[in-house]
Amino acid sequence: MNRTGQKLKLTSVEELLGVPATESSTEIDIHMIHDFKDHPFKVLDDDKMSELVESIRINGVLSPVLVRQDGEDSYEMISGHRRMHAAKIVGLTMIPAIVRDLTDDEAIVYMVDSNIQREELLPSEKAFAFKMKMDALKRQGLRRDLTSDHNGPKLSAWSIGEDNGISGTQVKRYIRLTELIPELLDMVDAKRLQFTAGVEISYINKEIQQWICEYIHENGNVNQKQIALLRQELSNGAITQSQLIDILNESATGRIPKKKVTLSEKKLNKYFPPHYSSADMEKVIENLLIQWKEQGGAEHGI
Repeated sequence: MNRTGQKLKLTSVEELLGVPATESSTEIDIHMIHDFKDHPFKVLDDDKMSELVESIRINGVLSPVLVRQDGEDSYEMISGHRRMHAAKIVGLTMIPAIVRDLTDDEAIVYMVDSNIQREELLPSEKAFAFKMKMDALKRQGLRRDLTSDHNGPKLSAWSIGEDNGISGTQVKRYIRLTELIPELLDMVDAKRLQFTAGVEISYINKEIQQWICEYIHENGNVNQKQIALLRQELSNGAITQSQLIDILNESATGRIPKKKVTLSEKKLNKYFPPHYSSADMEKVIENLLIQWKEQGGAEHGI
């Protein structure tokens, strides 16, 4: 089978793919192109896809996709998954493509950069895209950082942020979301779980994340403040699922916290004989409180 066809000269390649204007596209059999490995961007059959399908049905594929050769008779898609999906729906068998010789890491960087500017991206898509690019830059030796922290190379994050109009700190927050279990990440995408709360949860081990997921299903949303308090408790040692529920319930917005009154032994000894046990003292205190309530002490604030 002949894989190439008529050469088409491009006029706006720089804007679309950042490739030299001297590059040209060639027609490639769609069935010889496979998706990019671990591609983080979703291809959905939504309203925008319907518009793209209709455009391609009328005008054809105006902007060539970017691929790299992957073996003798196959290609890997770098940029253009949505266009190829729409072309398949229309029934096209050939698609204009630019074939570029790229290493794995170069391909990752091109793939992320060509898709990340879409306005409708989900938090999970940005999270895995930023992580893939960060890892690729690290392997390429482009970290350029003097120090690192547990979120990743600092200057690489800042470089990625500058390319996308956000701070390096925000890039690292997105990357933290990749540490969430899938159920919680889906909740962030659906805006059922706050982005900031998702970042906080990402620092918690997967078993307890599953408990949090179950809590949300049964009790409703949690916020960043609740998770911060939970993390503080976890820093003191292991907790049970029952304790987690109590912690989240007590710190829930609008919930009145439990009152805790502590009377020291020294203070109690002022009023009780030495031979009184703890049970004896508790009974006396309880009887006095009953009398206080019957006399209207609670109503009068005394």
